[in-house]
Amino acid sequence: MTSLAIVASAFCLFAASCGMNKTPAVATDESGGVMASMIHTADPAVARQLIAGWHPVEHNAWRWTAGTFSVALRPPPGGSEKGAVLTLKFSIPEPVFAQLKGITLSADIQGSKLPPEKYNEAGGHSYEREVDAKLLNGESVTVNFSLDKFLPPGAADRRELGLVVSAVGFESK
Repeated sequence: MTSLAIVASAFCLFAASCGMNKTPAVATDESGGVMASMIHTADPAVARQLIAGWHPVEHNAWRWTAGTFSVALRPPPGGSEKGAVLTLKFSIPEPVFAQLKGITLSADIQGSKLPPEKYNEAGGHSYEREVDAKLLNGESVTVNFSLDKFLPPGAADRRELGLVVSAVGFESK
Protein backbone atom coordinates (compact mmCIF):
# COMPACT_ATOMS: atom_id res chain seq x y z
CA MET A 1 0.00 0.00 0.00
CA THR A 2 1.46 3.40 -0.94
CA SER A 3 2.13 6.02 1.70
CA LEU A 4 -0.63 8.33 0.43
CA ALA A 5 -3.17 5.50 0.50
CA ILE A 6 -2.10 4.82 4.08
CA VAL A 7 -2.51 8.53 4.88
CA ALA A 8 -6.01 8.60 3.39
CA SER A 9 -7.08 5.41 5.19
CA ALA A 10 -5.66 6.58 8.51
CA PHE A 11 -7.36 9.95 8.18
CA CYS A 12 -10.75 8.37 7.52
CA LEU A 13 -10.37 6.36 10.73
CA PHE A 14 -9.18 9.48 12.59
CA ALA A 15 -12.12 11.56 11.34
CA ALA A 16 -14.67 8.93 12.26
CA SER A 17 -13.25 8.56 15.75
CA CYS A 18 -13.16 12.29 16.55
CA GLY A 19 -16.61 13.13 15.16
CA MET A 20 -15.51 15.09 12.08
CA ASN A 21 -18.19 13.32 10.08
CA LYS A 22 -20.86 15.28 11.92
CA THR A 23 -21.81 18.37 9.96
CA PRO A 24 -22.27 21.35 12.29
CA ALA A 25 -25.12 23.75 11.67
CA VAL A 26 -23.84 26.86 9.95
CA ALA A 27 -26.06 29.71 8.85
CA THR A 28 -26.05 30.27 5.11
CA ASP A 29 -28.29 32.14 2.74
CA GLU A 30 -30.33 29.41 1.07
CA SER A 31 -31.26 31.68 -1.85
CA GLY A 32 -27.65 31.75 -3.04
CA GLY A 33 -27.87 35.53 -3.49
CA VAL A 34 -25.94 36.72 -0.45
CA MET A 35 -22.61 35.35 0.65
CA ALA A 36 -22.24 33.90 4.12
CA SER A 37 -19.84 35.26 6.75
CA MET A 38 -19.16 31.81 8.24
CA ILE A 39 -19.32 28.68 6.13
CA HIS A 40 -19.03 24.94 6.53
CA THR A 41 -16.87 23.77 3.65
CA ALA A 42 -19.08 20.74 2.93
CA ASP A 43 -22.21 22.88 2.45
CA PRO A 44 -23.05 22.92 -1.28
CA ALA A 45 -24.90 26.23 -0.87
CA VAL A 46 -21.62 28.03 -0.18
CA ALA A 47 -19.30 26.13 -2.53
CA ARG A 48 -19.17 29.16 -4.86
CA GLN A 49 -17.39 31.07 -2.08
CA LEU A 50 -14.47 28.64 -2.17
CA ILE A 51 -12.47 30.47 -4.83
CA ALA A 52 -9.30 28.43 -5.34
CA GLY A 53 -7.27 25.60 -3.85
CA TRP A 54 -10.16 23.49 -2.52
CA HIS A 55 -10.74 19.82 -3.33
CA PRO A 56 -14.18 18.13 -3.47
CA VAL A 57 -16.15 17.41 -0.29
CA GLU A 58 -15.22 14.19 1.49
CA HIS A 59 -17.49 12.22 3.83
CA ASN A 60 -20.05 15.07 3.72
CA ALA A 61 -17.92 16.86 6.30
CA TRP A 62 -14.74 18.54 5.03
CA ARG A 63 -12.51 19.43 2.12
CA TRP A 64 -8.80 19.07 1.64
CA THR A 65 -7.00 22.23 0.58
CA ALA A 66 -3.99 22.69 -1.63
CA GLY A 67 -0.89 24.52 -0.39
CA THR A 68 -2.57 27.84 -1.17
CA PHE A 69 -6.31 28.40 -1.02
CA SER A 70 -8.77 31.31 -1.07
CA VAL A 71 -12.29 32.00 0.13
CA ALA A 72 -14.72 34.90 -0.39
CA LEU A 73 -16.64 35.88 2.75
CA ARG A 74 -19.26 38.47 3.58
CA PRO A 75 -18.09 40.79 6.36
CA PRO A 76 -20.10 40.12 9.53
CA PRO A 77 -22.68 42.62 10.79
CA GLY A 78 -20.84 45.60 12.25
CA GLY A 79 -17.52 44.36 10.87
CA SER A 80 -16.76 47.56 8.97
CA GLU A 81 -17.04 49.50 12.26
CA LYS A 82 -15.74 47.07 14.91
CA GLY A 83 -13.63 44.60 12.96
CA ALA A 84 -14.02 40.84 13.27
CA VAL A 85 -12.22 37.61 14.04
CA LEU A 86 -11.21 35.35 11.14
CA THR A 87 -11.54 31.68 12.09
CA LEU A 88 -10.36 28.62 10.16
CA LYS A 89 -11.25 25.25 11.72
CA PHE A 90 -9.08 22.46 10.39
CA SER A 91 -7.22 19.26 11.09
CA ILE A 92 -3.77 17.93 10.34
CA PRO A 93 -4.05 14.13 10.11
CA GLU A 94 -1.33 12.21 11.97
CA PRO A 95 0.04 10.51 8.82
CA VAL A 96 0.35 13.91 7.10
CA PHE A 97 2.01 15.47 10.12
CA ALA A 98 4.45 12.55 10.33
CA GLN A 99 5.65 13.41 6.82
CA LEU A 100 5.70 17.21 7.16
CA LYS A 101 6.87 17.66 10.79
CA GLY A 102 5.00 20.92 11.39
CA ILE A 103 3.10 23.37 9.20
CA THR A 104 2.99 27.18 9.23
CA LEU A 105 -0.31 28.72 8.12
CA SER A 106 -0.38 32.31 6.84
CA ALA A 107 -3.28 34.48 5.67
CA ASP A 108 -3.82 37.84 4.04
CA ILE A 109 -6.81 40.06 3.34
CA GLN A 110 -6.52 42.72 0.63
CA GLY A 111 -2.74 42.46 0.81
CA SER A 112 -2.64 42.94 4.58
CA LYS A 113 -0.82 40.00 6.13
CA LEU A 114 -2.25 38.44 9.27
CA PRO A 115 0.18 36.89 11.76
CA PRO A 116 1.16 33.33 10.76
CA GLU A 117 0.94 30.40 13.14
CA LYS A 118 3.03 27.22 13.29
CA TYR A 119 1.29 23.97 14.18
CA ASN A 120 3.59 21.41 15.79
CA GLU A 121 1.18 18.54 16.35
CA ALA A 122 -1.43 16.54 14.50
CA GLY A 123 -5.13 16.84 15.25
CA GLY A 124 -7.79 19.54 15.27
CA HIS A 125 -6.81 23.20 15.27
CA SER A 126 -8.33 26.65 14.95
CA TYR A 127 -6.52 29.60 13.35
CA GLU A 128 -8.04 32.79 14.76
CA ARG A 129 -6.93 36.31 13.93
CA GLU A 130 -8.29 39.77 14.63
CA VAL A 131 -9.19 41.61 11.42
CA ASP A 132 -9.16 45.40 11.30
CA ALA A 133 -12.45 47.09 10.40
CA LYS A 134 -10.86 48.91 7.43
CA LEU A 135 -10.36 45.52 5.70
CA LEU A 136 -14.05 44.60 5.97
CA ASN A 137 -15.73 47.07 3.61
CA GLY A 138 -17.92 46.00 0.73
CA GLU A 139 -20.12 43.02 -0.05
CA SER A 140 -17.35 40.44 0.12
CA VAL A 141 -13.74 40.04 1.22
CA THR A 142 -11.25 37.58 -0.22
CA VAL A 143 -9.05 35.77 2.28
CA ASN A 144 -5.93 34.07 0.91
CA PHE A 145 -4.27 31.31 2.92
CA SER A 146 -0.91 29.65 2.35
CA LEU A 147 1.06 26.81 3.92
CA ASP A 148 4.82 26.54 4.11
CA LYS A 149 4.61 22.74 3.65
CA PHE A 150 2.09 20.40 2.02
CA LEU A 151 2.02 16.99 0.38
CA PRO A 152 2.78 17.14 -3.35
CA PRO A 153 0.74 15.12 -5.84
CA GLY A 154 1.75 11.46 -5.86
CA ALA A 155 0.95 8.20 -7.60
CA ALA A 156 -1.90 7.27 -5.23
CA ASP A 157 -3.43 10.77 -5.04
CA ARG A 158 -2.69 13.26 -7.77
CA ARG A 159 -3.86 16.20 -5.65
CA GLU A 160 -1.70 18.61 -3.70
CA LEU A 161 -2.82 18.16 -0.07
CA GLY A 162 -2.60 20.80 2.64
CA LEU A 163 -5.16 20.91 5.45
CA VAL A 164 -8.50 19.23 6.11
CA VAL A 165 -10.85 22.19 6.63
CA SER A 166 -14.35 21.97 8.09
CA ALA A 167 -15.25 25.67 8.49
CA VAL A 168 -13.97 29.16 7.75
CA GLY A 169 -15.40 32.61 8.31
CA PHE A 170 -15.69 35.82 10.23
CA GLU A 171 -17.10 36.14 13.72
CA SER A 172 -18.39 39.49 14.97
CA LYS A 173 -16.50 41.17 17.76
